[in-house]
Amino acid sequence: MQKSNFPKFLLSQVKTRNFRIPKIKKLHLPKPFIFLLICASLMLTSCVKYDLGINFNNTNNGELVQHIKLSENLTSFSGDYVYDWLNSLEHRARKLDGSAKRISPEEIIVKIPFTNGQELQEKFSGFFNYRTSQTPDVISNDQELPNIASNLIVEDNNFLLLSRNRLIYDLDLRSLSVLTSKGNVLSGTGSILNLDFSLQTPWGVKNIQQTEDTIQPEKNGKQLIWKLNPGKLNHIEVIFWLPNLLGIGTLIIILFIWGGFYLRYTLLASGLKD
Repeated sequence: MQKSNFPKFLLSQVKTRNFRIPKIKKLHLPKPFIFLLICASLMLTSCVKYDLGINFNNTNNGELVQHIKLSENLTSFSGDYVYDWLNSLEHRARKLDGSAKRISPEEIIVKIPFTNGQELQEKFSGFFNYRTSQTPDVISNDQELPNIASNLIVEDNNFLLLSRNRLIYDLDLRSLSVLTSKGNVLSGTGSILNLDFSLQTPWGVKNIQQTEDTIQPEKNGKQLIWKLNPGKLNHIEVIFWLPNLLGIGTLIIILFIWGGFYLRYTLLASGLKD
């Protein structure tokens, strides 16, 4: 593990507050993001805005969009490391045939295209389960970073002209509540972290309420937006229909060929007889 280039002040702040974080074997989101939360919690006035959106245009076309904006206080406190992390997002996006646009040094928009639900799952896992050895070495072995587990499942059933899709997204943020100081839960987590998940489809989305962890979304036209809750298990489950352009195109070709045969052998043949 490489040594961090963070100022010694940050190390002293972390040690002074005596964070007690349980050991977690699996890490499903990048450790740099978790570390940013710890930095933000130390400053309290800082804010991490993290928006994740999935846009479906049709059965064979969609886009995964990630919008991250960090406060200037946070970047000034640990600028070099933050910029390295944002640069790594650009690198990961390009490896998945996506793109990244830097709105400012503290803000980035990442877009990753996909052609079906299966590819969306693979690219989602490839982007968020990215492993890096450049994790700051500011927490001892008995004070490892908390685990944030995320899982996305997309099931689709094709019916020639239409496709019925079911999307399930689980994000476990309960480990954020274990950031403690002498056993007391760190307050203000919700105020420093703004997490949104959105889904947009051509014909709208039906939200399914199945468990107590299911979040009620806000509706904005054909888009649903969920405000994710730090310190809790967030469960999202929806059903939506998409047009199957391949099936529609095949039907149009069949109708065009049938129309040609009808014109040639029915209308023209009867006209010649008359």
